[in-house]
Amino acid sequence: MLKFIKHHMETITGIEIFPLISFLIFFAFFVVLLIWVFRSSKEYIAEVEQLPLDQEPQTDSL
Repeated sequence: MLKFIKHHMETITGIEIFPLISFLIFFAFFVVLLIWVFRSSKEYIAEVEQLPLDQEPQTDSL
């Protein structure tokens, strides 16, 4: 099965760029996320961390 897939992958021209693109997208996402975490204010983090505890259960009455 793997030989079948490997053979077809080798016949596709330009396929070697896809793993590189995937890695760059993955890496860029986590770099942006890391920058966002370090730049966000402590007040915002404290507010967001309390959200699940502060909300009252909502009832849907139709």
